[in-house]
Amino acid sequence: MTVSTHKPRQPDTNDLLTRVLYGDNFLREHGFWRRLLTTEPFRRSGGGTPDERLALSYHRLRILNDALDSGARLAADPRALAALHEWLGPVDPALTTVAGIHYNLFLGSLLDHDTGTLRDLSDFLDLRSIGTFLCTEVAHGNDAAAVETTATYDRERDGFVLHTPHAGAQKFMPNTSPAGGPKAGVVAARLLADGADHGVFLFLAPLTDAVSALPGVRVRRLPARMGSPVDHCLTSFDRYFVPREALLAGGQGRIGADGRFTSELANRRRRFLLSIGRVTPGKLSMSACAVGSARVTLAIAIRYAGHRLVSGSRGSRRVPVYAHRTHHGPLAAAMATVFAMSLLHRRALDRWESAPAADRDEAERLVAVAKGWITWQARGVIVECRERCGAQGLLENNGMTELFTGIEGAITAEGDNLAVHAKAAAEMLFSVAVRDEEEAQRPGELDDPRFLGRLLAAVEDIWFDRARERISAAPPGDPLGRWNAASGSALRGVEAYGYRQASEAYEQAAASLPAGPARERLTELHRLFALRWIAGNSGDLLAAGRLTVEQVSLLPEAVERLIATVARHAPDLVKSFALPERLMSDWPIAGAGYADAYDDPDGSWHQRRRTGGAGARTAGFRRPACGSKRRPLRETVAALGTRGVLLAYWGTTSVLSRWFEKPQVGVDESVHPRA
Repeated sequence: MTVSTHKPRQPDTNDLLTRVLYGDNFLREHGFWRRLLTTEPFRRSGGGTPDERLALSYHRLRILNDALDSGARLAADPRALAALHEWLGPVDPALTTVAGIHYNLFLGSLLDHDTGTLRDLSDFLDLRSIGTFLCTEVAHGNDAAAVETTATYDRERDGFVLHTPHAGAQKFMPNTSPAGGPKAGVVAARLLADGADHGVFLFLAPLTDAVSALPGVRVRRLPARMGSPVDHCLTSFDRYFVPREALLAGGQGRIGADGRFTSELANRRRRFLLSIGRVTPGKLSMSACAVGSARVTLAIAIRYAGHRLVSGSRGSRRVPVYAHRTHHGPLAAAMATVFAMSLLHRRALDRWESAPAADRDEAERLVAVAKGWITWQARGVIVECRERCGAQGLLENNGMTELFTGIEGAITAEGDNLAVHAKAAAEMLFSVAVRDEEEAQRPGELDDPRFLGRLLAAVEDIWFDRARERISAAPPGDPLGRWNAASGSALRGVEAYGYRQASEAYEQAAASLPAGPARERLTELHRLFALRWIAGNSGDLLAAGRLTVEQVSLLPEAVERLIATVARHAPDLVKSFALPERLMSDWPIAGAGYADAYDDPDGSWHQRRRTGGAGARTAGFRRPACGSKRRPLRETVAALGTRGVLLAYWGTTSVLSRWFEKPQVGVDESVHPRA
């Protein structure tokens, strides 16, 4: 008998920190998407017009769809949807936008409603028709429950007549043009039956063929927005008929065989919220997109800072720009923030998936707050990293400007951040957190994570207490005036709640690691993250007796020491992001030979000139070598087949099944959301 003495490789520091960032099932949840973005069809494009770039994004959507064993299973899995956004968001924001709309908002809504009813989804699963989502209107954004598009039940034809009554009721910004192929939409409209308004419901409606909008549907392209091109449109209906099956029915309401409306919910707003339940997975996806974009931007900035040489204190000595405290300090702080963003995102996702019915509202509030907090933090990280890269960071080929404009979209999508945080603030304002007062008042040291956690909770309590005091002091009889008096402090309380939740996620993650370098690195990041927030609120904490005068005076030095420590390890911490080198090679300044991308073969510094042509050729921008020759965008779009290089690369085996290790789901099977 032969006994194997081979031992599996023990995870090193980077492996352990990668698990912290992505969860215990890194390969299962993220492996497919990580490999997908390194294949040739998904490499960063070489420019092109906005229409060409949009066409490429829709072409990539088809290649992606062909690689899935079931689009329905993807739509039913919030973790897979989040991973899609986390990895593809930094590479092709337009693709990520249309994929998120198709799989989550459109296909997910179809799967969530009338789960016992068979509905033919084959056109949408095979992308013979691309799905979109029409909810907000020109005059109704965050107050989408007040949309004015109508769906009037027609008893004679046993269906619904969709109609846009005025300009303000036009559907605003859905991707409803024929670009990419025929489109169908899930339309939010006010259900009118027998002269009664039953609230806002969703209706499935075909919108365009491959060339133009269908009769009764009007589609007009909106002006170009910042960032990646998406075919955002104004869409309206002129007495457009859809059959009875178009209504996405459920507990919120349905039209019976007798043509009468029934509902399990008396409140029309609750009917609407149940109908648009897919907005919550959408918020998780926006958070994931922000996390991935900030992570990539920080990795590029730190790598560039390591090989961009500048003059040192002595004229003959050159040093990396990263050696300067003014440069590595902001990047070290950004590293602590990016880890916090990642941990808070996973915390919100875990809680939402596992929350029992009694805790559902609180879990959804955490998802909403996390979306706002994470996307705002991502904006700050991306702006800081762009500045640290100077003029190079302004060039489109280095990716940062596209990610900046992309994060602006995430801040607004699935509920504008300020409106989302204001809703959370109003809910939290009248719920008093129960804390152990004796424990909260216990003194501690600035290097104790538990003490730091108590300080972050104290900041949250201070701001909400102020908000309650202000609302109590406001004159009665004026609800808006009372809210205006309290809202500023309440919003600061929501921000503090986000910091506390991220800090608790840090502490929990560190506790899960074995003693050693990985736990030390994570603890250092946690302390830097927490102390910077505490320093910004040190006056309030001192006044409340939570900090001593000596501790306040020690805060700046403690932060500076942690910045030096984190900055020293930051280049290695970037490796824990697990970003493939093939991906990083698509951003010139991420490589040590970034200057070669700007070389001019006909420049005077070349001693030998190329021969074989009449006259000197025009020198253009050169991409760094990345293992394969790149074709112009026009050739790429034309040459890639429907299944493309991706399927040839992986063969006919189901890629998603291989990486997710889950049973396949057929088109005709009933798929239920995990949460």
